[in-house]
Amino acid sequence: MKKSAIRELSLVRKGCILGVGMLVSSAASANDDLMSSARQIFKSIPSVTPEVKDNPVTREKVELGKILFFDPRLSASGVISCNTCHNLGAGGVDSGPTSVGHGWQLGPRRAPTVYNAVFNVAQFWDGRAADLKSQAKGPVQASVEMNTTPDRLLSTLNSMTDYVVMFKKAFPGEATSVTFDNFAKAIEAFEATLITPAAPFDRYLEGDTHALDDQQKAGLVLFMERGCSSCHNGINVGGQDYFPFGAVERPAAPLLPAADKGRFAVTKAAGDEYVFRSAPLRNVALRAPYFHSGQVWSLKQAVGVMSETQLGVKLSDKEENDIVSFLNSLTGQRPKIEYPILPTRTDATPRPALDK
Repeated sequence: MKKSAIRELSLVRKGCILGVGMLVSSAASANDDLMSSARQIFKSIPSVTPEVKDNPVTREKVELGKILFFDPRLSASGVISCNTCHNLGAGGVDSGPTSVGHGWQLGPRRAPTVYNAVFNVAQFWDGRAADLKSQAKGPVQASVEMNTTPDRLLSTLNSMTDYVVMFKKAFPGEATSVTFDNFAKAIEAFEATLITPAAPFDRYLEGDTHALDDQQKAGLVLFMERGCSSCHNGINVGGQDYFPFGAVERPAAPLLPAADKGRFAVTKAAGDEYVFRSAPLRNVALRAPYFHSGQVWSLKQAVGVMSETQLGVKLSDKEENDIVSFLNSLTGQRPKIEYPILPTRTDATPRPALDK
């Protein structure tokens, strides 16, 4: 081969290599830009239990709170526990549109997940509880849920020696450790440990560009560009603020029951009618059905409903699938919870009240 031909071949090869290099560099730059944009909107879940305001999380409180969380005898019927509606083996929720409570009554709303609830701005769909300890006091007293009273609850706890000992260890130095406030603080401490780090999206935010596949990255782009992230952002990808359900187009009546005006029941402000705390989307793929009314069983359908009612956008089939793929990347590592051995009841323990 002539020297000129060899030189031309060499230049062609060099050009090809440079071209490939430019493509790789361009792809890397796009990846960096997407990651940078995502980091401005979202945060990864830490791998350690977060601090809780006015309630130091200790091993003794967590252990006590776990047992309280699983004990159905704290309800009037003796059959309903916190875990009944917030099943830790099923995404921190139960399996129905709304929860079944005392006397087979149906609750008015879908049970929110307890996983990562510590990161929410407030608790319940309407934000009526400022924190987890305030939230813990609600269901135990609600007639449609556990249907008990603080006095009955304390009688149950004080009737079992193991509980009395555990409360003293969890709240040392207090003259009376078995109190309704300490009951709520123990549950809050346990629930603060129910975080789900190391989701693919967390690993991506922390710098692993391969943690998301191409479809999930496409879904992330759509999630941000279409405006989903304007309501669903921060560490919990939601749960940080309140928004009207049906900002652009009112949802169908089954999805937005007229009688449930959301945050209006808390604030009595006309502007809060049909306003709800944005749903945190961490582990959302685990907890159908969706919305406060629990009427949508498909995550893809939920994405379609939200895009039309909140953003006024009709997504294509591919776009819906891409966003669902991204939402699947929000499923983190749930803590392994061993079902506790509950304290033994005594003759002094209140008996179930099934008819009240």
